[in-house]
Amino acid sequence: MTSSTASGKIILFGEHAVVYGRPAIAAPVAQVRATATVTDAPAGSGCTLLAQDIGEEVRLADAPADHPLALVLRLALAEAGIVREPDWRIELTSDIPIASGLGSGAAISAALVRAALTHAGQFAPPETVSRLVYRSEELFHGTPSGIDNTVIAYEHPVWFVKGRPPETFAVGQPFLLAIADSGIPSPTKESVGDVRRAWEADPATYESIFHRIADIVHGARRAIRDGNFAAIGLLMNANQQRLQELGVSSPALEKLITAARGAGAAGAKLSGGGRGGNVIALVNLETAEQVQSALLAAGARRVILTRVGDRENHNRR
Repeated sequence: MTSSTASGKIILFGEHAVVYGRPAIAAPVAQVRATATVTDAPAGSGCTLLAQDIGEEVRLADAPADHPLALVLRLALAEAGIVREPDWRIELTSDIPIASGLGSGAAISAALVRAALTHAGQFAPPETVSRLVYRSEELFHGTPSGIDNTVIAYEHPVWFVKGRPPETFAVGQPFLLAIADSGIPSPTKESVGDVRRAWEADPATYESIFHRIADIVHGARRAIRDGNFAAIGLLMNANQQRLQELGVSSPALEKLITAARGAGAAGAKLSGGGRGGNVIALVNLETAEQVQSALLAAGARRVILTRVGDRENHNRR
């Protein structure tokens, strides 16, 4: 038996603009994880994928070519040089909320790639995991930026620009985030598509917004490197304003953001595709509990606290 895991993720700065060549910063969320467990099955039984959380069981031989999990498994088998379908039973579980902006699809695919390659006796380096998972992300999201598969594969804060190798970078001082799940699905493919249609209709306006987001992301990298807590919070608020201009926020998210700031968060913004999903709020040890309570009172389904920059959260398997 072989078992592998992959973390969730949050985008700290730069969502949506990253699709158009601007930088973004993302970080892993080790508190939520997806797990893939491969067990040898009786000879001749073939390969079966069992996704317990969504009640799906599929035989690899019967899965269509565009089935995301079957696709990523076939890619992993090809990467390992396995030509004939193996006799495996693969169980997939996850405590990452689906369609919430925490990278659930990329995480389950990454765990699957790691488990399949490891069970086949192969090494699963981050660059290989990221490359294979990106293929499944294209099915989940249409035109993904590639940031989800990158940060989840490397499990380290990354500076990401589409089409360039990802860069890990130093976090001057670890900082604490409250991640509030709105309980509203965040269909990334839809919000990305809506922004694209708006950009096509008025490229000058949207390019201007993307430029301003890029400036914020560059400033955020400096603030994170320097451990400048106050600057990080102000830049989160500025990024949220630009996301409002893109039309990807919502009344429910704004309610959570207002509640977090009112309870003492240094900054707050949506994270991911928007419309639903998660809000992230910058807190410290003194404000964490009151911000968490305020978010729950404002309608958050649950609140996770995660520390960005902790070494023990990196490169887990």
